[in-house]
Amino acid sequence: MVAALALLLAGALERFEAVEAHMGTLVRITVYAPDAGTAQRGFAAAFARIAGIDARLSDYKPGSELSRACAGGAASADLLNVVSAALALSESTGGAFDITVGRLTKAWRAGRMPDQGARAASGFQKLRITAGRIVCDGEGVELDAGAIAKGYAGDQAIEVLARHGLSHALVAVSGDVVAGEAPPGEPGWRVRISASGRVLRLARAAVSTSGDHEQFRVIDGVRYSHILDPRSGRPLAGAPMVTVVARRGIDADSIATALCVLGTNGGLKWLERHPGIAARFERAGEIREWPPDSWPGPMFRPKR
Repeated sequence: MVAALALLLAGALERFEAVEAHMGTLVRITVYAPDAGTAQRGFAAAFARIAGIDARLSDYKPGSELSRACAGGAASADLLNVVSAALALSESTGGAFDITVGRLTKAWRAGRMPDQGARAASGFQKLRITAGRIVCDGEGVELDAGAIAKGYAGDQAIEVLARHGLSHALVAVSGDVVAGEAPPGEPGWRVRISASGRVLRLARAAVSTSGDHEQFRVIDGVRYSHILDPRSGRPLAGAPMVTVVARRGIDADSIATALCVLGTNGGLKWLERHPGIAARFERAGEIREWPPDSWPGPMFRPKR
């Protein structure tokens, strides 16, 4: 009886998909809903939530809350959530992840190697949260949430969809993917890692890939990534491509970047101290995975 009821419920849901441009990329949302009207209401609410996060956390927009964060004033919950998570990861990685790299990334985007002035204005130790406010110590500190905000937006969109009765959902903000409940009758969402072609089955989890497989620049014969090492202020060269699976998008997104900076050996050591995260490192044909036996590990491998 229970099995028959489950089959009837699964058959009552249809698959719907929508795509909109947000956060400098395309955001694709897929849901299973009882009808088109329910799906459309969920899409509208989720895209509106993502647009609001983009308006607050984009460093491309001079008027955004992130761009004005160091000027003082009360901070929104979105900014506090992202800065708090970023600072925690900065502490645990010894600065391999750092949200204060705004001046460094602006220089690199403009085609220049960041100078010492930009480096001197960076450093997570210059950033703190006090009584609901963001405080930046020192002159010229600028924030860049590009390596954490997309994952956070995916998390928030999944929550909005669930409140609209759409728990069977998948949100892809470019390469940052957050999965809700699995599709009806399936063990998980099929998520293809574009760089490696590997297919994962995910439910209530997130996956993110970082590296120079798509964004890079060649200077004097050296291939540099779009990812900067906050500790040196220099773009990465020869770093691994890293895929991270975690429970939340905010974690998968930011940790993937941090592990690129730490490199394979440093990243594996970090993972040993932080359970609940799965990662895959690829560099020059060599693949290392954590956990080493049957990646991405039991907690991220749904039962069939």
